[in-house]
Amino acid sequence: MQYSSMQIGVPYFYTATILNWQKLLKPDKYKDIIISSLQYLVAQQKIKVFAFVIMPNHIHLIWTMLAKNGKEMPNASFMKYTGHRFLEDLSLNHPKVLSYFEVESTNRKYHFWQRNSLPIALYSPTVWQQKIDYIHNNPTAEKWNLADLPENYRYSSAKFYEHGIDEFGILSHWQE
Repeated sequence: MQYSSMQIGVPYFYTATILNWQKLLKPDKYKDIIISSLQYLVAQQKIKVFAFVIMPNHIHLIWTMLAKNGKEMPNASFMKYTGHRFLEDLSLNHPKVLSYFEVESTNRKYHFWQRNSLPIALYSPTVWQQKIDYIHNNPTAEKWNLADLPENYRYSSAKFYEHGIDEFGILSHWQE
């Protein structure tokens, strides 16, 4: 599996999409898999997360890789771990859904994340704020209509920036 290269110590706006834009992340249990992976990597001091949103078929993160996780970059560990957990749950609870994620590959039968995650290095305070605003407003977009206000969408960092509440214990303020 290929992951776009990222460098240690550089903050990135990062987008990862579920295969063929399928809405795998609509149920909270799959969002919680993403959160648990981020919590682990933050606790292990492998990443720093500044902003995030988990949408039904994609995620946006602003994060920095702090150190490799064994031999691989933390973003690769994140993608592998979440993919394995999705496979475990679908195999056990929703085996018919697995067929939507079948791929023709020599090294795997299923694939949950599209291959080319997109990291964009953040180089100025203006770009930081623009990307944070984009992340936080995503759930309120007419296309999604997941919340009336950004801070009312649970799987986002908007509440942290609006009210100082970090429900999942993974966030660092981008200006600190």
